[in-house]
Amino acid sequence: MSDQPFWAADDYPKRALRVENGIQIHSTRGTVARTWWSKRFLAVLEALGVGGRLHRGRSYARSGQIVSCEIDAGSVVALVQGTRPTPYKVRIGIPAWGKEEWGRAEQALADDAWYAAALLAGGMPTEIEELFNGLGLALFPTSQRDLTMDCTCPDSTVPCKHLAAVFYLLAERFDADPFEVLALRGRDRETLLANLRRRRGSTAPEPVVEEDAVPLGELLDSFFAAGDPDLARFAPPVPEPGAVLDQVPELPIEARRHKVRDLLRPAYEALSTP
Repeated sequence: MSDQPFWAADDYPKRALRVENGIQIHSTRGTVARTWWSKRFLAVLEALGVGGRLHRGRSYARSGQIVSCEIDAGSVVALVQGTRPTPYKVRIGIPAWGKEEWGRAEQALADDAWYAAALLAGGMPTEIEELFNGLGLALFPTSQRDLTMDCTCPDSTVPCKHLAAVFYLLAERFDADPFEVLALRGRDRETLLANLRRRRGSTAPEPVVEEDAVPLGELLDSFFAAGDPDLARFAPPVPEPGAVLDQVPELPIEARRHKVRDLLRPAYEALSTP
């Protein structure tokens, strides 16, 4: 009997089978994560001993080997095409917050509408992680127990290249939509925003309280003074260079095997440099 494991038999090709219209990440070189929350996600994987093996799946993610990927409360399920005819099923689990935990989180977010405004603008303020930590909630996994990984491929190494490819895709999806991070913890975009509106109360206008008018001459010393000393916190988040490219459909043409979106990205980054 051959010493070769059964999955290394010669009847399977050495390279992964190509996928028609597969899902591929936009980054063709260098780092994948651009926003702080996606970088934090990959950094957490590094700290948990997972990140060192992620490079195994980078080429899979870039070449479009991912057939499908669905993010739901507490889980990510994907199909990744390998060397066998049937795609491998990848499952990643992160504990979703329960009703009581999300109740505390939503109330804290509703108490300061700035967080919802920042999320709707396509950003996630760094303070949100501190806010959740103060409630005893971790936005990202904190230990190996918070992260489960499974793939139907025969590779005994965890994560295998198929799992690693999905992690890269998740990082890029988080870049494009920070609500995806919260969806993984148990709240999709529509449900979260509806709950925040409900917790902020009625949308009816507040009654106007009439006050005695003060002569303008008595207000001149303070008329032009700034009211809130921390106005910078209300500034909209600065989008990443080329973020608009991630919001438009991919053009069905390529130039020297490079996607038009990737060729345009350096130009956007150059224009954003002072």
